[in-house]
Amino acid sequence: MKYIPIFLSLLWGGYLCGQDRSIEIDKVATTQHQTIIKGQKIAFKATTGTQPVWDEAGKTIAAVHYTYYERTDIDRKSMHPLVISFNGGPGSGSVWMHLAYTGPSILKIDDEGFPVQPYGIKTNPYSILDVADIVFVNPINTGFSRITDPEAKRETFFGVNADIKYLAEWLNTFVSRVNRWESPKYLIGESYGTTRVSGLALELQERQWMYLNGVILVSPTGIGIDRSGPVGAANDLPYFTATAWYHGKLPKVLQEKDLDEILPEVEAYTLDKLIPTLAKGGFVSMEEKQSVAQQMAHYSGLSKQTILDHNLAVPASFFWKDLLRSEGHTVGRLDSRYKGIDSKNAGTRPDYNSELTSWLHSFTPAVNYYYKNVLNYQTDIKYNMFGPVHPWDRSNNHTGENLRQAMAENPYLNVMIQSGFYDGATQYFDAKYTMWQIDPSGRLKDRFRFKGYRSGHMMYLRKEDLIKANDDIREFIKQSTPTTGQPAKY
Repeated sequence: MKYIPIFLSLLWGGYLCGQDRSIEIDKVATTQHQTIIKGQKIAFKATTGTQPVWDEAGKTIAAVHYTYYERTDIDRKSMHPLVISFNGGPGSGSVWMHLAYTGPSILKIDDEGFPVQPYGIKTNPYSILDVADIVFVNPINTGFSRITDPEAKRETFFGVNADIKYLAEWLNTFVSRVNRWESPKYLIGESYGTTRVSGLALELQERQWMYLNGVILVSPTGIGIDRSGPVGAANDLPYFTATAWYHGKLPKVLQEKDLDEILPEVEAYTLDKLIPTLAKGGFVSMEEKQSVAQQMAHYSGLSKQTILDHNLAVPASFFWKDLLRSEGHTVGRLDSRYKGIDSKNAGTRPDYNSELTSWLHSFTPAVNYYYKNVLNYQTDIKYNMFGPVHPWDRSNNHTGENLRQAMAENPYLNVMIQSGFYDGATQYFDAKYTMWQIDPSGRLKDRFRFKGYRSGHMMYLRKEDLIKANDDIREFIKQSTPTTGQPAKY
């Protein structure tokens, strides 16, 4: 009993000395580093912390957390490109590309992207930091970013156009603070981040007078371009083929071919036969319906009867459940190389996303370790892998048209799309279709590039594709950076 008063005193004293768990606004931590990228020794500085978001009256209403990597061993900083990186969701932090793709450190995972213990990070010898400085940005309520003014309206941040507007203002301040107005600039976004950067391309030009050299769309969304109806249903087929091929579910005649040989054949069938057939709806002849169902079964690993039962339009969610049903497995939504186990074989969709649970398994401990122990960023704020940003206003999404307009206005601006063949959420053939539809005139098509990879939504988790995808960015930056004195004109 004699120890109780002392214990209570210590407890009460700790309570009195405690601080509210709130983000520190406009505070950074800076560390110096060295690494080796593609055999070259690189010295760089890492700056991580927060920068305010102000309202129109100049009042701080939020703090955006970012991490900025800047080479310190080069001259002519004005000629060195700056890559501005966003992930998606909406509501997702920048951790994914930061700690698995372009940054100087990556997860400890196996060569196919699966978790290993002990968790943590390792050097990324394939990072693009040799050719560009990089800033990873966490939009509000993702990562460590938070609203700081309780009176701030959520609609200031959480919607297609609101998100673009405040982030463009934020980027103007950031670029001024780090003195990078002269540098060639690139935006890279993944998943919903492609909606974000497509809209930012025009917003930065027309409202901030900041012109870009390139936009990189990783596993892009529809960016406001319509793919509904027969097109949306038909476009699933090439993805079905790729996934079925990976799991050995295609007929022998296809299974013995390489994926690069099969997919062009299936894409042509989708465009030339499947879309026109689906466009006929219930008036398609039974003979044609039977023929198309047979060919779809040949290409998909699904049964002809299953396809007929769905009137030739099999939902992707059913495919994830059905492809390996006889083996007692489901396949992942964002990366269909991953398998899951459901409570029962019956059903029309998987119980959970097997790939996402696997990714969180390795990403979450790594990002929390990394900020505290490597970048020396000390905070009690939780890193939101997925943050509370809903309801999200998706109305008036014209980001694909915004990207086209930005390209038309800026002869320097080029676009590269990167997609994984096994991504069932933002499918690679949808990405191709979107690219074809962005500019109906066809006058900008020479400034688009498409790159496909033998992995899923985050293609960089697979080592072979990590190397290839980073090299593709290097080449894109090289090709889209004009020579000294080259004018921006048609």
